[in-house]
Amino acid sequence: MAVRAVLRLPEAVLSRVAQPVGVVGSEERALAADLVDTMRASPACVGLAAPQIGVARRAFVVDVTGHRKARSCHGTVVLFDPEILVAEGVETAREGCMSVPDLTGDVARPTRLVVRGLTADGGERVLDVDAFEARAVLHEIDHLDGKVFLDRVAGPSAVFRRRVYR
Repeated sequence: MAVRAVLRLPEAVLSRVAQPVGVVGSEERALAADLVDTMRASPACVGLAAPQIGVARRAFVVDVTGHRKARSCHGTVVLFDPEILVAEGVETAREGCMSVPDLTGDVARPTRLVVRGLTADGGERVLDVDAFEARAVLHEIDHLDGKVFLDRVAGPSAVFRRRVYR
């Protein structure tokens, strides 16, 4: 539908807990389309949450297709009101974010995740994801909870200036 501007810290919506969607209707389907369009228009982007485009609703898109670190890959996934059912393992890896474009950081996250949410059609979907796809889903869920990766780093020594933003 439309490519939207991606908000950057310190925009207030990025620090607030997003509101549940509840029922998926035409407004939510339009939001899903905007999330997908904006993600695809953003180089090297593998996920985007509604608060990042100024919408304080619990919705995100993830697509790790073709990423060298991906093991599981469910293609383009839009979920509303995601709920984590299982989180296992832990691995620390570097993350970046379009809302914090000048920095990256080392973040510990579960390596396997089972998450449930609503699709753009209003149906329920359960995903079992691992490795990079799990990290991407958790990163986007953090945005729905008013957090960015900087809230998860171990400290200042785990934050780095981004060398190149593709």
